[in-house]
Amino acid sequence: MFTIGQLSRQTGVKVPTIRYYEETGLLPAPDRTAGNQRRYDAAGLERLSFIRHARDLGFSIDAISGLIELQGHPDQSCQAANDIASAQLADVRAKIKKLKALEKELNRIAKGCDGQGVSENCYVLAALSDHALCGDEH
Repeated sequence: MFTIGQLSRQTGVKVPTIRYYEETGLLPAPDRTAGNQRRYDAAGLERLSFIRHARDLGFSIDAISGLIELQGHPDQSCQAANDIASAQLADVRAKIKKLKALEKELNRIAKGCDGQGVSENCYVLAALSDHALCGDEH
């Protein structure tokens, strides 16, 4: 059995976040001692590790909830889990595309600076002040 502090240390999830996961139902409420302290079993540790890994991969709380629901039905097809993972992958790819556009624009803006000093001629400040100076939509 683990205290909430031990669970936090083992998973790297902060105590308030563990409590939040309990409130949202992602993590089942643990047993409590006579002194009302939470006591988690190995299944709680495993569930929290699952949640932590899924969050690290960018899955939303709703997506994780859906994945946990699927875990409770091992007789079903895993297509729904694949659909959730595929949607997350599409979201990550869209973010990467946007970040690459931002990188390109910031690189262009930074190269426009002649380093002569901050004045009305500073290209970085001018570009940030006037979106029309941007090379592409970002």
